[in-house]
Amino acid sequence: MTSVSSGDALQSSLGYRFHTLALLDEALTHSSLVNEQKIASAQHNERLEFLGDAVLSLVMSEYLASTFPQSSEGTLSKLKAQVVSEGSLAQVARRLGLGEHLKLGRGEERSKGREKDSLLADALEAVLAAVHLDGGFDASRTVTRRIFSEELANIATQQELPGAGDYKTQFQEWCQKRHETLPRYETVRETGPDHQKIFEVELSIQGKIMGLGSGRSKKEAEQQAAKQALRQREA
Repeated sequence: MTSVSSGDALQSSLGYRFHTLALLDEALTHSSLVNEQKIASAQHNERLEFLGDAVLSLVMSEYLASTFPQSSEGTLSKLKAQVVSEGSLAQVARRLGLGEHLKLGRGEERSKGREKDSLLADALEAVLAAVHLDGGFDASRTVTRRIFSEELANIATQQELPGAGDYKTQFQEWCQKRHETLPRYETVRETGPDHQKIFEVELSIQGKIMGLGSGRSKKEAEQQAAKQALRQREA
């Protein structure tokens, strides 16, 4: 079972107190531990992960549809995909300190499972499902909106200022006006293990390096390179 101190710390981060702590314990238990222990009655978090995915999707769909009533279905779908992406979920999980509360098998411990984006994202969905089963939809809605507040605020900013978060588009438009050409992005380095790679991208115009960026995906690295190039342009 999840220790009292560990459970209290995570519940404080979530802003929610469980009536049935066993649900939280199940949400934090990875299948690797259950498979190693070979206890038929033991529960891992994959069942809750399945439910949590649906809970998260509904909460975010409801929020986006009510917050941006003038946006098209396509725009809302893109916004939701941004918020519920694996990287976004892993980021929220890290803010909550979720990794330190996970119950993993020895193999996952050795492979640094507590740091894996996929494992953290799955566990977060399981925790949201546990909240839903313990306190109902109102509770899961409240917790979800609270812990994703930064991501939702970023989306609101992007909607208020079209293109504010899309540095590549902004820089491309500037290039076409100023140089009548398009920028070139090249991945110059990949570091780290497969489950946690860091990509470094170089942005250039007609052979001149304008920006460097890094990120957990090539897309993120390109955005960071464009952001740096925009700042240099304004300097």
